[in-house]
Parts: sequence; structure tokens; C-alpha cells
Amino acid sequence: MRRRVCPAGTCERTYARPHAALRPGVHGYRGFRLTHTGPQRRLVIPRGTVSLVIGFGPGPEPDGPRDGTRDGARSGPTGGHGGEHIRATTSLATGLHTRARHFARQGALHGVEITLAPWVAHQIFDASMSELADTVVDPVDVLGPGFRELTEALQAAPDWPARFALVDSALVRWTRSAHLGRSPAGELLGAWDLLVRSAGTITVRDLAAATGWSQRHLENLFREQFGLTPKRLARIIRLRRALRLLITGTTPADTAYACGFSDQAHLTNEFTALVGMPPRRFLAARGTKGLPSHWVAG
Repeated sequence: MRRRVCPAGTCERTYARPHAALRPGVHGYRGFRLTHTGPQRRLVIPRGTVSLVIGFGPGPEPDGPRDGTRDGARSGPTGGHGGEHIRATTSLATGLHTRARHFARQGALHGVEITLAPWVAHQIFDASMSELADTVVDPVDVLGPGFRELTEALQAAPDWPARFALVDSALVRWTRSAHLGRSPAGELLGAWDLLVRSAGTITVRDLAAATGWSQRHLENLFREQFGLTPKRLARIIRLRRALRLLITGTTPADTAYACGFSDQAHLTNEFTALVGMPPRRFLAARGTKGLPSHWVAG
């Protein structure tokens, strides 16, 4: 477990690894406490993971409309230029996204984020991952009353070690009680691994050939159990690699070459399409003084 406090002292984050029985499908836990009182927006970049946020207090209030599905708890599919603006409750479950999202907040925020591989979410959520793609839902809708019980236990826990232990116990219980039919086939996990190891550059044809399935069958399984087709996931994986290089100081031209873009303009166009702003603007906004690097002043 490790803890980080921002220079201004208005935010602290505590990180922990899940229980060994949950790895590698459960990637990690991030406890957070934010006390900055001014209005802020969190820019969430597309990534190949599912996020489950459990709030203990005032939460993010994404600044867009919600539709009325699933008793009003589900937000509508996100879309549009410049990053999506979506509304949600203090606790959120988010599927894989193909566009950046803005979450607005003002005041304190306290909770824990659990990062899941999509096939783990498919096992424990009462929903197809394709239904959750580009969508935010109330976790109760996909986890049932057990989620409320976990939230209440986390609120009463005295410290982060106790909270992370509670999360471990809940996830072990949920994964063990999941229906066997929701577990991914070995070939599907192998295809995911190939896609990740290629940094999103392998073709769908080669990916299908490696599994022995048709491209259509592979795409249908990816969509059902992961939420997106291989091609759309490849765009996200390549974007994440480009982000890592840009953040560590690699020039846009060198980043474009390393990630397989045809040129810097191709990188800029793809980055803008997925993030809502070009790389240089994103890097400038990312380091706003006094805020965590993942918050952009609103």
C-alpha cells in the first residue's frame, strides 16, 4: 500500500494491490480524499478497463443529462466532440469508453475506485458489457443489494487497510458466486493478450486467425464480454501508449512513429477524436497548479 499527497495538501490518494486470488483480473484499488473546494472537472481518458467508484460522501456530478433507463440510474450513451459531459451518482460503474468524459465536482470527495479487467466485470455484473460501453450506471443496477452492503461497511471502516480488506472479501465472494457461463474462453483471453502485447497494432484478421475463429465470431464475443470490438479496443490501447510517451516527454513526432501512426497529424487527429483536445493542449491542462494531474480546472 502506498500513499500520495498533492503539494497543496488538498488531495490524498492511497493505492493497494488486490488479494492474490483476484489478480490479474482486478487491477488495483485507489482510495481518495479530495478537499479542494473550488469547481473542478475530472477528465477521464478512454482506457481498456472498467471502473467501479464507491463514494463515501459528496461525489462527482457530471454535467450532462441522464436518460431514464433502469429506473433512472443509467446515464445515456456518451458521445460528442470535446469530451462527454454525463451525470451520475456518488457511486459509479463505467464500462469501456471510446471518448473522454468530464466529471464536474465542487467540494469534498471521499471514496475508493476499483479497476477491473472487462471480463471480470462481465462475470460479476448483471449486464452484458456491450450494454455498458460508453455508459455510466449506478452500481446497484449491476451488483444488486450486495453493493449497498459493501458501501455501508466501507463507510464504517476505520482506515484504508480495513476498507481494502472489505473490498477484497466482496470481490472474492462475487467472483466465486458468478455463473460459470459468464467466464471468458481461454481463446478470448489469449486474443485480448495479443491485442495488448501488440500495443493495438495487430490486425483483426491476424487476431481471429490466432484463435481459430471467424472475424465475426471474434468481434461478437469481444463486444459481449469486453464491451467493444477488437478494432475499437485497439484504438484505445494505442492511445494509452501514446499518452504514456507524451507524458514522459517524448515528442509528438517520435510518439507518432513509435505507436504506428502514419505521421504526427494522424496522431493529433486520433488523439483529438478520443480525448477531445489535441496533445499539446491536454499536456498543458494536465498539470494545473495545486490539483492532481488527472483533474483539469473547469
